Amino acid sequence: MSKNKFYHVVTEKPMHLGQVIIFDNEHENAVARRINKVKRIREKVVNSIDDMDDIDKLIYEDFEKWSNIADREIALEKIRKEEFSDYPSRMACLYVSTSLEDAEKWADYFISVGRSTYQIVELENDGNQFTGDAHNCWYECPSEDESYIRARHYWNRKPNLKNEAPIYETIIAGRIKVIKIIKEFRI
Repeated sequence: MSKNKFYHVVTEKPMHLGQVIIFDNEHENAVARRINKVKRIREKVVNSIDDMDDIDKLIYEDFEKWSNIADREIALEKIRKEEFSDYPSRMACLYVSTSLEDAEKWADYFISVGRSTYQIVELENDGNQFTGDAHNCWYECPSEDESYIRARHYWNRKPNLKNEAPIYETIIAGRIKVIKIIKEFRI
């Protein structure tokens, strides 16, 4: 399989040249970790906010929002497994751009909403990939049925239900290697 190049906006922690990341059935990403935290918080009675780590506190403070995000991601993963199993999981992937210009737009967006943004890196990947309209994943879903409708729109690459210009996101899985650090941001 040939290697493809992508661009990634680094927001969790800085990456280094030559770093290799693997996403497969055994390796989950930060989206999956946050979704799993929502599930755990739903299942337990919170006795004291002091017993929570930083991510738990973030989720707990805006639990309705994070519950909605978790429900959407769970619907997306369910539909992917049942109907689009050839595509990479959003729970075990890296979110990337196919052009440097798009990566720079995502970096500007992350910075504007106050998300820690460290770098833009160029990646090499020979694994599975998928590109869909992020609008099909972003908005609150008033019902479980709508979550599944949007999930099918996403995986079928259909226009979003808001009729907005698409915002494309690409997800990649498999072996991913950092081949160049394009830009670093001051923290």
